[in-house]
Amino acid sequence: MSDQIVRAITSDGLVKASAITGTELVERARQIHRLLPVATAALGRALMGASMMGDQLKEEKGTVTLRIKGGGPLGTITAVSDHLGNVRGYVQNGMVDFTEKAPGKLDVGAAVGSQGTLTLIRDMGLREPYVGTVELLSGEIAEDLAAYFVESEQIPTACALGVLIGTDQSVTSAGGYLIQLLPGAGEEIIGKVERGVARVGSVSRALEHGMTARELLEQVLGEFRLEILEEHPVEYRCYCSRARVETALISLGRQELDDMIREQGQAEVTCQFCDKVYRFTKEELCALRDSR
Repeated sequence: MSDQIVRAITSDGLVKASAITGTELVERARQIHRLLPVATAALGRALMGASMMGDQLKEEKGTVTLRIKGGGPLGTITAVSDHLGNVRGYVQNGMVDFTEKAPGKLDVGAAVGSQGTLTLIRDMGLREPYVGTVELLSGEIAEDLAAYFVESEQIPTACALGVLIGTDQSVTSAGGYLIQLLPGAGEEIIGKVERGVARVGSVSRALEHGMTARELLEQVLGEFRLEILEEHPVEYRCYCSRARVETALISLGRQELDDMIREQGQAEVTCQFCDKVYRFTKEELCALRDSR
């Protein structure tokens, strides 16, 4: 079954929620970037978090960018989602090898680091995108996302993100949820959500047994009556193209293109998101330079 994302609201209008199954998209990211397990887990969590936030956008060309700079050995982690939750991303140092903090439990927090920032950029096609930045709490990503919404947007939030890695380093299950309280939600509502979170426990383990995104929400919010707003497939999707790379090269300016032609005689541009390589001959670079 393909990866799915689902959005819902409780019938009392006090809780909105999203859930995602992302095994295939995280595995695709692992294969593209040739990641070791801890990098797979970290990038996978970021991709799924960005996906759920992107899926909340109403603007057709809107995007959400999640950037995490924790000071750990993985370096910067970047994930970008379109308005349908399709995502792409990369981790700066994907070949980092890290010990487990417990049997079967990767120490993602230590690999990401907690001495840095989490930045969320919502680009809705307006003149200036919305940018929010908070200090990291733990580097575990889900906890940091929840803290971001509380601190930056004053929205009480519960977030869980999990990636389970097999002995062959492939992704065996991945998914998560994002639950947010709306104005008017009191202590009783908070208690119901907290009991649901405790009941489900490890997201990756729950999904390992075949739980769908909808079933995940139904379990976490089992004390509420849910209204499903939308449910659809999501995937790892890169929007790079030769035309976009040509535009980027032209934007470098005539002088820099002249230097490139003189010093290198050609150009190779690698997409950070899908590792596709675009090659340009000297003649093609000259044509781009002269098109300005």
